[in-house]
Amino acid sequence: MRILRELGDLGSVSAVAEALHVTPSAISQQLRLLQRAIPIPLTERAGRRVVLTDAGQALAAAAVEVETALARARTTITDFAEQPDGDVSVAAFHSAASAFFPLLLRSMAGSGGPRLALADEDVAQDRFSALTRQYDLVLAHRLDHGPPWPRGVTSTMLLREPLDVALPVGHPLASKVLLSPREVADQPWITVHDGFPLMSTIEAIAGAANRRLDIVHRINEFSVVAEAVAAGGGLALMPRWTARPHPDVVLRPLSGLHALRHIDVLHRPERTARKAVRTVLGELRRAAAEIQGRDR
Repeated sequence: MRILRELGDLGSVSAVAEALHVTPSAISQQLRLLQRAIPIPLTERAGRRVVLTDAGQALAAAAVEVETALARARTTITDFAEQPDGDVSVAAFHSAASAFFPLLLRSMAGSGGPRLALADEDVAQDRFSALTRQYDLVLAHRLDHGPPWPRGVTSTMLLREPLDVALPVGHPLASKVLLSPREVADQPWITVHDGFPLMSTIEAIAGAANRRLDIVHRINEFSVVAEAVAAGGGLALMPRWTARPHPDVVLRPLSGLHALRHIDVLHRPERTARKAVRTVLGELRRAAAEIQGRDR
């Protein structure tokens, strides 16, 4: 329709092609495609020139209204994308929510910036990417040597967090600086449910010790895990920075194993077209630096 409008103003296919920086054959092809959708002729020959019929002139006039509406729509989208105070939804698994959400809420409070909508989503690793349909930003975790996230989502690493063995304060192994898989393999264990990232490290401990671990409890929430460890329910793997410290639990690193997890923020690529989402993503990076800095 824009070509039709320009043809009415400029009077020739070659002039339209020059104005729009395309070839005359491309202009003619577009006119033929438009004509297929219209039951009456839009152009006619006037000697060697192609001119608009009365129907073509009517449609060219309508094209002005269409271009005006499209321009308004583009402006509306641009304004929406650049709003600093838009709504931004963020989901996180439990331990990341506990560590990141308070920092995020404090940094956003009274700033005139994005309005946060926070949610906890504790799902198996293969379901995190699907959450990007529902939320602008999704905090997810995977083991350091685990498979990458699907190509359909964009990921930004926030933390590369060590996983330690949690023991009661009075446990005989609590006096050691490092623990080997053999030392912990004969203890009762508290683990996450199958399908969650930490299970691979549990299996690696069993493999390094050449024996099956005695798994007695299945608990995903680390605050509950800490209470169970403190009560003598068994040993557990816990993240070093994002799990809340417990006064009756100590953490000891494992030797001989690659016990690390990534905390990543996932999103669909188009979400960061919005300034408000980019702002929250930046605050998550700052929060990650603060969380890691506490350990130092």
